[in-house]
Amino acid sequence: MKNNYALIMAGGVGTRLWPVSRQQFPKQFQDVLDVGSTLLQLTFRRLSEVCAPENIYIISNADYKSLIKAQLPSISDAQILSEPQLRNTAPCIAYAFHKISQQAPDANLIVAPADHLILDQRGFNQAVNLAFEAVANHDILVTFGISPTRPDTGYGYIEYNTTTRQNGLYKVKAFKEKPDLDTAKAFLEAGNYVWNSGIFVWNVQAIRKSYEKNLPEVNALFAAGKDIYYTDKENDFILQTYSRCINISVDYGILEKADNVHVIPVDFGWSDLGTWKSVFDHQEKDSNGNYTQGQVFTYDTKDTLIKVPADKITIVQGLTNYIVVEHNGVLMICNKDQEQMVKKFLNDVKARGLTDFI
Repeated sequence: MKNNYALIMAGGVGTRLWPVSRQQFPKQFQDVLDVGSTLLQLTFRRLSEVCAPENIYIISNADYKSLIKAQLPSISDAQILSEPQLRNTAPCIAYAFHKISQQAPDANLIVAPADHLILDQRGFNQAVNLAFEAVANHDILVTFGISPTRPDTGYGYIEYNTTTRQNGLYKVKAFKEKPDLDTAKAFLEAGNYVWNSGIFVWNVQAIRKSYEKNLPEVNALFAAGKDIYYTDKENDFILQTYSRCINISVDYGILEKADNVHVIPVDFGWSDLGTWKSVFDHQEKDSNGNYTQGQVFTYDTKDTLIKVPADKITIVQGLTNYIVVEHNGVLMICNKDQEQMVKKFLNDVKARGLTDFI
């Protein structure tokens, strides 16, 4: 465990969980599941079972540093990587592995988003330890693929070669964009497609080689900080570096181009908690299939999520399959099957100049 490190990516705004998730207080810093811990805290706790807590780094927007320190008071300032501006996942991962390699030149690194739910901790631990062992002994990049339970059009897919490399690792053939329904059904029937979880494991030397080959400009920018990381000059260096860095994802910039990517198909109760429907799906329901939070009275209402402030009484009659959320001056009522409209709602509020509500 000593040489195992983790990077939690906690920089997103989570617009699909508006109006609860806002620019100043995104979903990863909130108790979205009503379990007494924020998504960031749950992720840190989960990773603490496979890495020493002092080896877990968090990367996020510089504006959220105080939120991170408040929610994870035991971590050091060196474990918080502050991004001065959004540049997608490839630059943030480059920043992290270059910094971590200064402290641990042969570190094994798991990269995980802060907003995922994983129900089977034991299964997660087994998969991560398998991946750590694989990347410590082979020059490969590993990702976790979620065994699909339905032909979902909301996830990217990974196609893999059915010839096993060793111990459940499969060579990746291709990454697939979010498909239409017919294509998703074909993926499911084929049997060698999994959902792209966005969780990665690699050795810092292997990922450095891949950046040198596939994103040399990004790699060079962060490699220049070799003698600056862990010093009082780091923040200024990162400010200048990000201003010169392209905006690109690690999937597009690295994984889709690399020829040494392997996937471990897993089933450890994963959800990305990206939408209100995904939150609803993981809550206990009443006899009518409703999940409610607050002082709520329902009549002739079924399969509905109702999340409202505790200091109000909310009465709902005659709704089926809806999302009802009130938070900080915004009340949203939306058909669950039309929840992709949430981004439009938010954009329309923004266009009206109502910035206090976004």
